[in-house]
Amino acid sequence: MFQGFSQEALDFLLGIRLNNDREWFEPRKKIYTEKIFEPMKELGQEIFKPFEDNEDMVCKVGRIYRDEHFPPYLHYRDVLWIYVRYDAYYWNRTPTLYFELSPEGAEFGFRISKPEAAVMERFRVQLSEDAESFLKMAESLERDFGLTFGGDEYKRKKPCSVPEAERFFLKKGLSAYVKVTDRKELFSRKLREHIDRVFKALVPLNDYFHEIVEIETIAKALEKESEPEPEEVSLIDSVKAPDVDFMW
Repeated sequence: MFQGFSQEALDFLLGIRLNNDREWFEPRKKIYTEKIFEPMKELGQEIFKPFEDNEDMVCKVGRIYRDEHFPPYLHYRDVLWIYVRYDAYYWNRTPTLYFELSPEGAEFGFRISKPEAAVMERFRVQLSEDAESFLKMAESLERDFGLTFGGDEYKRKKPCSVPEAERFFLKKGLSAYVKVTDRKELFSRKLREHIDRVFKALVPLNDYFHEIVEIETIAKALEKESEPEPEEVSLIDSVKAPDVDFMW
């Protein structure tokens, strides 16, 4: 059962940030296993319980080892994460409920960090047609659960017909999150209870964007199916005629 993290766990992650090498990590691997990996695994199992009946949902607990896509001098992560989401190949294009532990504390909430441009365009169209329901949901998340909306923004503003929704028209991606730095909460079961409340509140937002992504995926597939087949061209027809007449 998850009982919280510890100061030792935060100190370890700070140590990794300052000493990202095998020589520092290996003698302290037991600290990572006992103080970070095992509690993270327990937390992941517990926060996934409300979603486990949905066969389309998955939960993953990240490990400290970086993969080959990262620079070779960064062997280890100094931020550990858990995500709960609908199964998808590109996780960063998919709406995700997430938890992150860093030397500074914890952050958790919702994000779709790098969606396709067409997904956010469809989101803006949907806002233009019916902004009220989304804005009520966003207002409740901010007011009742203390969440902050974030995400990368376009350098140029997108045309917006709904002034009260303008801040969302600026977003290339979207997040809604809360940070916890209070040690009493971080080091106790209260953290898990807080995550449960926030994840439950974020399910409608997660499903809202999941539906948009699904619609865009279907639209792209239908568009591809409707594209005309390329006409067959004979070899003779495909040869370009000479630009000048040759004298034999």
